[in-house]
Amino acid sequence: MLDLGLLFDVDGPLASPVSRSIRIPSILDDLVALAAAGVPIAFITGRSDTFIRDEVIAPLMRVGLATALAAPGARMFGVFEKGGSWAPITSAGMGDVTVDESVAPPASIVDGVRSLVADGFSDTMFFDETKRAMISVEQRTDVSPETYLHAQAWFNDASFALVAAAGVGVKLGSRSAPDAAGRVPFRLESTIISTDIESVLLDKDRGAERALDYFAGLGPLPTLWRSVGDSRSDYLMADHLHGAGYDVAHVDVRPADGILERPYRVIVEGDAIHDEAGAAFLGYWVRRLAASSDRGASADVAAL
Repeated sequence: MLDLGLLFDVDGPLASPVSRSIRIPSILDDLVALAAAGVPIAFITGRSDTFIRDEVIAPLMRVGLATALAAPGARMFGVFEKGGSWAPITSAGMGDVTVDESVAPPASIVDGVRSLVADGFSDTMFFDETKRAMISVEQRTDVSPETYLHAQAWFNDASFALVAAAGVGVKLGSRSAPDAAGRVPFRLESTIISTDIESVLLDKDRGAERALDYFAGLGPLPTLWRSVGDSRSDYLMADHLHGAGYDVAHVDVRPADGILERPYRVIVEGDAIHDEAGAAFLGYWVRRLAASSDRGASADVAAL
């Protein structure tokens, strides 16, 4: 058994940012193999539970996840909407979803942003109706990245103005519009395929903490961890692990955005990016697992 735990962002390292699905079969097979070997795996994502159920767990179930998670010591968990909701993942599939209603934006803001998209931006983006604790507006897959990013800038300005005009404290980059009490409880956060309007309390470190708490309730935790992501905010998963005293490295699958200075190691997969880098990373650990099994002892896990 490997002394290893894994925290994954989903878009980028596992799901293609183009197709929004897991398109590389080895990713599915390798996740199942590692789960069966007792490696705790958590998906720490801004995606909704619906997306993870349909686009991650369902295809994993088709290649044997149920059997893998029935093995002694197998552990898997999902944290959605950057910590706004979460659920265990077992041999029966995704369990009941818990939602932190305290971080959700007001219903009037949700309705206002939905109408903003419908009235002025539906040719380039769509309102994600599956979110429970945040607002997400995503690039249409039939729209080019260049066209979307141009429209996204206009949408961000318009949605910031909408939220601020409603008296709800919000920030966008260096801009800030406090509420009547001087508070700024929400932010607009952009990615290459979406804009989220979310509580400032939500982020990947919060998700990592929740996942580790769940895993710890089921048994001893590994001492060595890897977090994998494509955004600068994904480093927060490794930040939490490092702060908690674990041996951690972060795998950056989109290093062109800038590798952050951190007190732990940052790994890149050569010239591979996004899900190709994620597939290479998983393939490495499955090979280490096979080598470990062949020798009948734990493999040296310090390399990657």
